[in-house]
Amino acid sequence: MDTSRVTDSAAGGAGTRRRPLDMLRAGVAAVLPGEPVLRTGHVLAVSSLVNAGLGFFFWTFATHWYDERTVGLGYSALMASLLLTGIGQLNLNDFLVRFVPTAGRRSRRLVLTCYAASTSFSVVVAVVFLALVPVVEPELGFLLTPVTATCFVVATAGYAVFVLQDGALTAVRMPGWVVGENLIFAVVKILLLALAAALGLFSGILLSWAGALVVSLVVANYVLMRRGIPRHERATTTAPPPPRMLGYAAADWAGSLFRVAGYTLVPLIVLNTCGAEASAFYSVAWGVAYVPYLIARNMGTSLLAESVRGPERLVRHSLRVLRHSGLLLGGVTVVLVAAAPQILSVFGASYAAEGTTLLRLLALSALPNLVLSVAIDVARARRRLHWAVWLQVAMCVLVLGLTRLLLPEFGVAGAGLAWLVAQCVIAAFLLVSWSRWLVPVTEGSS
Repeated sequence: MDTSRVTDSAAGGAGTRRRPLDMLRAGVAAVLPGEPVLRTGHVLAVSSLVNAGLGFFFWTFATHWYDERTVGLGYSALMASLLLTGIGQLNLNDFLVRFVPTAGRRSRRLVLTCYAASTSFSVVVAVVFLALVPVVEPELGFLLTPVTATCFVVATAGYAVFVLQDGALTAVRMPGWVVGENLIFAVVKILLLALAAALGLFSGILLSWAGALVVSLVVANYVLMRRGIPRHERATTTAPPPPRMLGYAAADWAGSLFRVAGYTLVPLIVLNTCGAEASAFYSVAWGVAYVPYLIARNMGTSLLAESVRGPERLVRHSLRVLRHSGLLLGGVTVVLVAAAPQILSVFGASYAAEGTTLLRLLALSALPNLVLSVAIDVARARRRLHWAVWLQVAMCVLVLGLTRLLLPEFGVAGAGLAWLVAQCVIAAFLLVSWSRWLVPVTEGSS
């Protein structure tokens, strides 16, 4: 009997049974770049595009099922929650990306410790914020009912873990599941929004986020803890803990607070200065324009993860990311600028009339933001955190200061102009001082 023929036949049969999945994997592998730093960055970018695409439908439904005031208040509540998440999660997602690749058998403990710290602190800051709502933001008083307050706390703490698991999945080279978790989150969020709107719940936007987060966290962390981390622990050598890890985490968190503040305080400034309707116009435009920001952020996360594995390739990877992402973001920006009225008209005529100029300005600001994003992640890879902190401080101060200055003069478009001017000023400084931050590093210095 020809045993080789039998073996080949059995292998062929198994291959036939797996063929659809094998074909899908082969197709994805053929499309994605071969270099890990770009491949991971592309997968994370796809995750952002999936989330943004389904988020587009989410906000489309929200603007049709709720009036402009409700949308504006709901978005402002979400931005407050995301601000608190940025504070409460301690920026440990970047910490995980930086240190899990070399943690070996300490990986699970490191991830769970970060989860516990982030969840605990997020709950505390959310409860403190709710206690201060009557003083700092009376318009958000609807958050103080028991059910809505609980969902606000769950959304804040849940999103903190949601962000951390992105970092953990990226660190163990499972970026495909970042796409999966975002897909689950986005779909469940839309379904829960439909249910909330059918029941006439005023807080449906916030409630749908909280419920979708719980579902996504359960699924993604099951995969991470049962498959991702065990495989990573078997495949990597356990290196000694790097020195001053807590100092790194504290400095990185301090810097991230300013970036998060820049992202999340602008809609609250718009709400206080121009009203809830203007906040709704800003929220929709920013939700669309934030897509290229996320692409730059994701490419930077991939840069950080791969540079930890090979510090000597940091400069080469950084230049590749800048060139590659610059072309990608340029194409996205052209589409957003050209099609801004058509995109916003999906949400309603008032959104197109009031938000077209705003969306164009925000989309243009994403191009110089790429330089800032790469510079921050280069500083993280080199453990030169003072540089990363000051860059984020500068961005926050410029954006918030210019927003307050320009809103009375230009209306809601002034917020977009503030973003564009701030990003251009910082990018110009970084390009002029190129040799100060983009220099070769060695294994020891990393």
